[in-house]
Amino acid sequence: MSAVCGTVPQLGLVCLTVGPEVRFRTVTLSRYRVLSPAEREAKLLDIYSSNIRTLRGAAAFCAARGIRLYRLSSSLFPMLDLAGDDTGNGVLAHLAPQLLEAGQAFVDAGIRVLMHPEQFIVLNSERPEVRESSVRAMSAHARVMDGLGLERSAWNLLLLHGGKGGRGAELAALIPDLPEGVRLRLGLENDERAYSPAQLLPICEATGTPLVFDAHHHVVHDNLPDQEHPSVREWVLRSRATWQPPEWQIVHLSNGIDGPQDRRHSHLIADFPSAYADVPWIEVEAKGKEEAIAALRLHPVFSGQSVHI
Repeated sequence: MSAVCGTVPQLGLVCLTVGPEVRFRTVTLSRYRVLSPAEREAKLLDIYSSNIRTLRGAAAFCAARGIRLYRLSSSLFPMLDLAGDDTGNGVLAHLAPQLLEAGQAFVDAGIRVLMHPEQFIVLNSERPEVRESSVRAMSAHARVMDGLGLERSAWNLLLLHGGKGGRGAELAALIPDLPEGVRLRLGLENDERAYSPAQLLPICEATGTPLVFDAHHHVVHDNLPDQEHPSVREWVLRSRATWQPPEWQIVHLSNGIDGPQDRRHSHLIADFPSAYADVPWIEVEAKGKEEAIAALRLHPVFSGQSVHI
């Protein structure tokens, strides 16, 4: 298939900056547990307030550079999903006006916001306690997005990998029962080991869940020569069909440090797959963060030149 891309993809910044502009604070679980209840509340109030201010700064940082897609850090509010301890929820409720203002800063700047929670979240685990903690964590992330005033749709995605390998049927069965704030935002991404896009597609189609295609993961999983393999374009299009509307499609972009099969992400993007030329939204998963985005804009796709796909 040969076509000329009609729109310039929007590039997304992932969580932090290489420079000092966007940096978030945290606290370890071991440190938190030695604190008294009053000290815990004070510690979280300090961290949460600081991180909300940084989040507003992230909106300004992206707006100043024309970056219209931003991935929230999933560690923005530590201890928010801690079992048996509701301190984090109380602190976040206290900061609700500030949190809403931070979300509005992104909305006002026309910046799309999403989140990619931690790898330890496995909704389809064989272990009931892991499934329970995973839903609790996802619900906490959904509360954050609600608090930011972000709509409950795939526009503001909560993205997961497929989880436990060989349990796709279990994943498909549980998605309809997820809390609404999670389910309406949920997206699934192929990975390097457990779930190829071919394995995720039936789950996405059955549950109305959009598929976020990652060409780097696909190349590693299928041991392909590079991201110019014809199947990359096939999966761009097949995953696009799971998005409603298709104009909301997101893909992930990264290169290996030492070649296509290297799982480690390079600092900049040297190889931009031609199959991505007409993708509307691209998250740049490069170690160089904003430097990688700036360098990518010199590519013909982003400089207004015609690119055939």
